[in-house]
Amino acid sequence: MLSAVSTDSAPKALGPYSQAIRAGQFLFVSGQVPIDPATGELVQGSIGDQARRALQNVGEILKAGGGTFHNVVRTTVYLADLADFPAMNEVYGTFFSAPQPARSTIQAARLPRDARIEIDVIAFVG
Repeated sequence: MLSAVSTDSAPKALGPYSQAIRAGQFLFVSGQVPIDPATGELVQGSIGDQARRALQNVGEILKAGGGTFHNVVRTTVYLADLADFPAMNEVYGTFFSAPQPARSTIQAARLPRDARIEIDVIAFVG
């Protein structure tokens, strides 16, 4: 059984997709860019600032779906520039405790709203 998950505490979807879909015991959170849900504007600043906002958005959607960062089993991080990896990784590490989820990090030619980062996750919410 599939059900959409949404919250006003994270940015609205930028297209015809759900913030997240719950499929049985799994929650699939769509890619989140660093948009401030209160203003709808892209957060400016360092990659650390943008990573923090993107992860905060993920966290709000996880919460709406009955989970937390502890439930995350897989992430994908898209960076506009892999040179930002160390700074992103430093912020990323503050959101996850052991055991950290599996992860892929890739460089993307261009991200929505010209963000420097986008993050999607899969969580086991039982």
